[in-house]
Amino acid sequence: MSRADSGERWVFGYGSLMWRPGFPFLERQHATLHGRRRAFCIYSVHHRGTYERPGLVLGLAPGGAVRGKAYRVAQADWPATYDYLREREQPTETYYESSTSLRLADGRRVEALTFLSDVKHPQWAGVLSLERQCELIAGATGLSGRNVDYVRDLVEHLRAEGLRDRAMERLLAMVEAREAAT
Repeated sequence: MSRADSGERWVFGYGSLMWRPGFPFLERQHATLHGRRRAFCIYSVHHRGTYERPGLVLGLAPGGAVRGKAYRVAQADWPATYDYLREREQPTETYYESSTSLRLADGRRVEALTFLSDVKHPQWAGVLSLERQCELIAGATGLSGRNVDYVRDLVEHLRAEGLRDRAMERLLAMVEAREAAT
């Protein structure tokens, strides 16, 4: 993993890490990662579902590009930050850690710790239609709460950051309509 001369490290967030990082940071910027896209492609059996009734959570699926947030973490804070991220992001090890190249909003390029979806993991859901995503998300609940709340948080926070994701907005509307009908 490449580091700044000071030993600082970067972390990339594309989901809840964008609005709830949970660790101290020196700098936060919009960032773009090429070659991956934000997708509900991971069956959630921990945070937003159970083994009996899985939900879906975000992952970085191959292809496209994704805009998110990059956080610069001080060297002194890195060990605790890394431990926290491993616990938060890896309860069932559905992601693997990677050093990815990001372009920051100010034009700099940095290497960042990024959790990528493991397409060989049993919880990899792959490419699902919006209808199938809706079926899985509607009514699913896990240790971190209702799955629909996760989708709603994502859409609201993306909008607040000036980022629109029309597919996620459509998915949210479908899930809310389905839950209202039950």
